[in-house]
Parts: sequence; structure tokens; C-alpha cells
Amino acid sequence: MSDVFPLRATASDPAAVNTASSVRQVGQSVLTVSELNRKVRQLLEGEFALLVVQGEISNLSTPGSGHLYFTLKDDSSQVRCAMFRNRASLLAFRPANGQKVQLHARVSLYEGRGDFQLIAETMEEQGHGALMRAYEALKRRLKEEGLFDRQYKKPLPPIPNVIGLVTSPTGAAIRDMLTVLKRRFPLAEVVIYPAVVQGTDAPDSIARAIELAHLHDKADLLIVGRGGGSLEDLWAFNDERVARAIFAAHIPLVSAVGHESDITIADYVADLRAPTPSAAAELISPDLSQWQDWLTGSEAKLDQAMIRRLREQQQKLDYLEHRYQRCYQSFQQQKNLLGQLEKRLNLSIKQVLQKQAMKLEQLQGRLKHPEDALKHQAYQLEHLQQRLIQAAERNVSQSGQTLQWLRNRLLTASPEKQYRQAYTELDRLEKNLNQRMQQQMSRQQQLLVQLVHRLNTVSPLSTLARGYAIVEDTDGRVIHNASTQKPGDSISARLAQGILHCEVRSVTDTEISSGLSGLSGKDKNEA
Repeated sequence: MSDVFPLRATASDPAAVNTASSVRQVGQSVLTVSELNRKVRQLLEGEFALLVVQGEISNLSTPGSGHLYFTLKDDSSQVRCAMFRNRASLLAFRPANGQKVQLHARVSLYEGRGDFQLIAETMEEQGHGALMRAYEALKRRLKEEGLFDRQYKKPLPPIPNVIGLVTSPTGAAIRDMLTVLKRRFPLAEVVIYPAVVQGTDAPDSIARAIELAHLHDKADLLIVGRGGGSLEDLWAFNDERVARAIFAAHIPLVSAVGHESDITIADYVADLRAPTPSAAAELISPDLSQWQDWLTGSEAKLDQAMIRRLREQQQKLDYLEHRYQRCYQSFQQQKNLLGQLEKRLNLSIKQVLQKQAMKLEQLQGRLKHPEDALKHQAYQLEHLQQRLIQAAERNVSQSGQTLQWLRNRLLTASPEKQYRQAYTELDRLEKNLNQRMQQQMSRQQQLLVQLVHRLNTVSPLSTLARGYAIVEDTDGRVIHNASTQKPGDSISARLAQGILHCEVRSVTDTEISSGLSGLSGKDKNEA
């Protein structure tokens, strides 16, 4: 649709004719006021990014909708501002006229009136006091959400192979940390994730650096921090974005911000808080000299164990050698005896050579040479020695497995799980008890209401309220029979309101129904 709106002119309207001709001559679009304001608003919002503006609040209006409308001014100028309910509900303080604040706002235009205005996204009080109030409010809110709970703290690795540093690459803090790490544990690899640690861009920069470390997935441990400074300089580490990025980290993280007296929100959320960046490097890095001492001691222990094992094996070898000597002596004795038998056999052969030739051959075939028996015994001895060594190794392995099994059983039988289950059961029983107490109290209240109703039903007071009376004698006894009284006796009649003191003038001993029907009006009044 064209932006040029044609105008119709008639002969009776010369002004319209002149207007139409002038528009055609100029050749420009004709805009309505709404279209003009809309174009100006779009131009302003597209030209200006999010601005930081500070000034003094005046003309503050807080309608029931929850939005905030006010004027932000300085010594010479002012501008209208609006803050919508979803943003105003997040404020940690109550704005007031005359208060100096700092806004993160977008430039806009209210089309309905053509008013230039700022749409505030955030509002902060100016000054140290405002920062401390914002600090305490955020600390309280994150603590209630559980971000500071110890159960979410991750243990640090005893020997980190790769250490990630989230800090400014040009600050003094990174030089201090690199110096300490080089001195204490030069074997570790250090990866630097650069971040802006001061100013309005710092929170997003720190959070992105932590996310980059997770995407890199190389560091065993992260140190997030910077050197000392004022509260404003360290304020990025009191930002909620940084706190939630630290809490979401699955890599163990150490916070090292400022000096020992500086405590930030990041320190509460981190797995470990170090007083300074140098102290953080000291805490997470093992001392190489201590490890060298430990390795030297372990080497000495290993040497001692090897010497002890060699001595044990030497003793076994000496024992086996002693047994071999005994077997060898036995073999020599058998050999000597065999020589004697051979001589005797030679003598016998001469006499009975023909008769015993076949028998001698049989005996020679059955006779086992002592050297073969010795070899067989040596083979069995070696086999037994190997079995003994295998049995010892198997016993050590089984002992190690048994020790591991016992350790697992000990971890399984830890009372921590039973404590948690008992605590959960106690909480459930407490809730159940409270619920049953409420039910019991409700039933008792209903019973009390019923009893009160029944008591009111049978109470003599309700009977008195209907016009009846309780008649008593002078001793306070209730009179049930008129014959017990005589004229002249004093009696009292207790009514619903008050007591009548009466004197008996006459007595009529009749039934109630018949007596009432036979009484005259005068007798009734006397009674």
C-alpha cells in the first residue's frame, strides 16, 4: 500500500484543491501521527543499544499493576522512565524519590503521547551501601536455594594433571599463580581461559570462560579469581550469573578472589575458597620436593622388601641344596653297596653263570638305576617348589581380594545411609503424627460440640428459660410434693432470672393435671 494518500478536491472547496496540488508538487509521503511516532520509536530502539544511565529519582509512581513510572534527572536535564512489573519484582531495594540510582535501560518512545522515555531493565543503588545490600540480598536468596550446601561440594584431585585458570591474562594474579605452580609442581600442564574480571562485561566473560573450560573438557581442576581491589572492582564475582556458572560446573573449582579479607558470592558457591590467587595455587598443587622424598622412601622400602625376599629365597635354596647333598650321599652309599654286590655277583656268576644268566637279565631289567631315581626326585622337588611359589602368590592374591571385599563391605555398612534413611523416616513419622494429632483434635472438637449440645438439651436452665421454676424450702431442698408444706411456710422459687421468696398460703394435695384444671384464677395466683 502506498504511503501517498490522494486528496479529492471539488469546485466548492478551493482550499482542498490548493492542498492537493501542493502535496503533489512536493512528492513526499503523508504520515499520520501514529505512524510518525512508531517510526521514531523503531529508529530510537534500533539505533541505541542497552545504556547505563545514572541520576536521581523524582515523580515516582507505583500503581497497582506493579509497574514503576518515574523521572530520572540530574542538575540540568530529566527523562521519563518506566520499569515493568517482571523487572521491578526483582529489585533488592524499594525505590524512593530523591534516591540516586543507576539504570541499565533501553531508549524508546511512548507512541500514545509521543514521549521520549527509557525502559529500565535493571536498577541499582549508587554507593557502597547499595552494593552491600545487593550483596546480602543475593547471598540470602542463593543460600535458600541451596547453592552453598556442602553436599554439592566436589573433592579436589590430589594430583591434577591439567590445571585451568579463569582470570585476566594480563593481571598480576596469573603471574603469581604461574610462579607458584612452576615452583611447587612444574609437571602439571596449565591452561589459561582468558576472562574480563572487572567492569560491566566481566560477569558474562567469566561465565563464558567457565563454560569454555567445560567444552574443552581437559582441565582436572579450575581456579577462578583475580587480584585484590575495591568492592566495586571485585563486584563481578558477586554477580548471580557467575555464581550459577560456578554451581553448574562439573569440574572441581577453587575461588581465589582478592585478599584474605575479601569474601564474595563466588567463594560461597565454589568447591573451595582460597584467600588469595597465590594461596589457591599452593592449595591445589602437590609439593614436588615432598613427592621426591616420598618416592625416595618408597624406593628404600622396595629395596628392603626385595632384599628380604631374596634372603627368604636363599634360605629355601640352601635348604634344597642340603637335601640334595643328603640324597647325593645316599646315592654314593648305594653305589658302594652296588660295587660290593657286583663283586659278589661276579663270584656267583662264575659258579652259576648258566643257571642264572636269564634270571640275571630279568633282574637287570627290573633294577632301577639310583641316578634315575635321583633325577626323578629332583624333578618332583622342582615341581613341589613351583607349586609352593604358586600357592604363596595365590594366597597373597586371595588375601588382597579378601581385603578389598572387606573394604567394600565396610563402605556398604556405613551408617551414613542408615542415618539418612532414619532421618527421612523420622520426618515422615513427624508429618504423620502432626496429621493424626490434627485429626484427633478435630474429632475431639466435634465430640465436644455434640456434648455441649446434649448438655444444653438436658440442662435445667433451658427449662427455666421456658417459664418454669425450681421451688426450694428454707434448707435449700427441692420441693417435689405440696403435701410436705403447710400454710405459713417460707419457700423460694428459682426462675431463669432471679429468685422469688414466697409464703405458702394454702396447700392442695392433688395431681398436677387435675389440680391445674380445678384451680380457679384466684387459687392459681395464690399458689
